[in-house]
This record gives sequence, structure tokens and C-alpha cells, in this order.
Amino acid sequence: MRAIKHIHGDKAPHWVGDGFYVKTLVNHLEDDPNFNYSHTDPFLLLDYGKPTTFAPNPNYEAQPHGVGQHPHKGFETVTIAYSGEISHRDSTGGNGIIFEGDVQWMTAGRGILHEEFHSEAFGQRGGVFSMVQMWLNLPSAHKLTEPKYQSIRRTDMPIIELLDDSEAAQTTIGKVAIIAGEWQDITGAADTFTPINLWDIELHAAGSTTLQVSNSHNVLLLVQEGELLVNDTSIAAGQLVQFIAPTKNTINSQTIDSQTGQSASFIADATDTIQLTYPATSDTEKTVAPVKLLLLSGEPIGEPIASYGPFVMNTQAELKQTFRDYQTGNFGK
Repeated sequence: MRAIKHIHGDKAPHWVGDGFYVKTLVNHLEDDPNFNYSHTDPFLLLDYGKPTTFAPNPNYEAQPHGVGQHPHKGFETVTIAYSGEISHRDSTGGNGIIFEGDVQWMTAGRGILHEEFHSEAFGQRGGVFSMVQMWLNLPSAHKLTEPKYQSIRRTDMPIIELLDDSEAAQTTIGKVAIIAGEWQDITGAADTFTPINLWDIELHAAGSTTLQVSNSHNVLLLVQEGELLVNDTSIAAGQLVQFIAPTKNTINSQTIDSQTGQSASFIADATDTIQLTYPATSDTEKTVAPVKLLLLSGEPIGEPIASYGPFVMNTQAELKQTFRDYQTGNFGK
């Protein structure tokens, strides 16, 4: 079982633009010896926007809620809409709207300008808005890759049932949408540059279930709504679980060739387990309000980073060149 190292969540929320009220739970710029980029690699930043009610915006056409045009280079932004709708437009001509449960996966690569706002329909009607955005680092070999945009609908994601460990009948107690990565040989919807798991999890009935994650990955678990036990530790909404560093172990497995009958060895990643338990409120009550979680795991890139604001490179020289390019009109070229 992958042990918990620390539980984060004491950060005060703040506004990004005037459309995203978020709590920053991961920030690669912070110099915390117990929780910095080496503990979250390849995840650079994680903003969680808890459910927030927005009134209808009568000035949407002139002043939509969100963030105007700004640059990014050297990494990817991944945005998940949980409630409300997000409109996106970038300098490559990419644009679109993501709805509840959808994901926009933008590869900034060698450089891109983009903007993010509440969609016109949501802005005009108002309502509950909730989202997550993360920054995902790119390895040096792909820092200057061509910018691209993946629009991933909820219907594109494999949905896997979560079964109760404690019952022989294997009662379904939840589900997981595989945004990226693999779940028992089932591949998620997103294309990634390095091994990443991004699992959107919901528990809707009391019980316990076990997740398996590679022990070569850094692993984080965000609880968005509800409260549950993670490895028998109580975790509340808005908290981020940091697990201990990966052990990078592998296991030597044997297979039998069906043609020759001879055995062959191969090296496979060993896995760790994480137990999620959502207890009933009484002995007789088995149905509970849903708990929503997001699991992030990734194989560390292990390269140095040089970053400032919206740019993440490997060296100070590359970072300075990026600023020169941005100031001289050569950004993204």
C-alpha cells in the first residue's frame, strides 16, 4: 500500500482573472523542501475551483468572466469542467467549449497565446461553476513541439466500475473515467508525452475499493466533494493527498511461449495500492451522497526546470531566449 506522506489544503483561495476562484494546491515555484516540484514531477501546478455560484452576466459581450489572452511555453495545460462551461481560443486557431465532465488538453509546446472564459451560454444564465486546471511539464525532447489542442468529451472516456472489495458479490460502489493513462490494460482518451494517469473518480455507495498505481509514479489524490477514508485516513473536500515518493521497483515476470513451450522473462512495473473507503452513516444505510476525487500520477521526468510565470524551460538561457522572443514578436516561431 502506498503510504500517505502529507495532506495539503490549507491554502486560501484566490481569483484567476474574474472567472476562476481557485485554491492552488501544487505550485512548482514554491521552495518547500517537503513539497516542491521534485515531489510532484511531472505536475507543475494544480488549481482547484470548488463549486462557486455566479450570477448571470448581463455584460457578457463586452466583459465575459475569465482570463484574456496570455502566453504559455514548454508545458501543457489540462482543464476539467465539473460544473459550468469553459470557452477556449488560442493563437493557432484552436477553439471550443467544454461542458460538464469534459476536458481541454492544450499543448503549449514551443509557444502559444490563449484565452479562457465562461462560455457565452453559461455567462448569460449563470449558475454553479467548478473546475480543475493543472500544468503538466514536457520533457526537453518535446519542449518545442508543435502546439496542439485535444478536446476530450466525457463520452470519449472509458468508464470503469469500481467494485466493493469486501463483498463476494462485488457490488458496484462507484466509477472511474479514464482521462489519461491506463487502468488494467484499458487506455484513456488523452495522448500524452510521458506516462501519466489522470482518473476522475466517483464513489456513490458505501464500501471500500482498491486502486493500483505504478510505484514508479509520483501520486496525488484530490478530494473535490464529500469525505472519505484514504488508506484509513480521513480526508475532506478541498484536500490534496501527497503519497510517499515512488520506489521505482520493477518485478521480473515469467511467460510461457505458446509455440515453443519455453519460458521468457520480462520486466514490468510493480504496482502499489491505494484503498478508498466511504463508510455508511449507519449499519443499515448503504446509499450515500457521492464523493468526487481526481487521481494524478506520473512518471517523473527528472530534468532541471527554469521557469518564470507562464514559461517553463530547462535552462536559464532558454528562459531568457523565450522572453526575448516574446518581446520581439518571434514567440512560438
